[in-house]
Amino acid sequence: ETGSEDIDILPNGLAFISSGLKYPGIKSLAPDKPGEIFLMDLNEDNPRAVELRISRGFDLASFNPHGISTYID
Repeated sequence: ETGSEDIDILPNGLAFISSGLKYPGIKSLAPDKPGEIFLMDLNEDNPRAVELRISRGFDLASFNPHGISTYID
C-alpha cells in the first residue's frame, strides 16, 4: 500500500521487503503508520507479501526501515 523501500532475495527464493520509510522532503503515503517488514516466497505460483510480526519490546512506533540486508551463516 505504501510502497517498498528495499528488497533482499535469498538464494532459496525468499524475499524480505522493507516498507514505510519516512524521510524529510519525501511525501509519505501513510505518515502515521510505522514501518513494516514483509516476506514473499518467490517459489510460489502466486507469491504475495505477508507482513512479519515484530517481537514484543521493540519500539514499533518509531520503526522507520531504510534498507534491508540478510546474513547467511
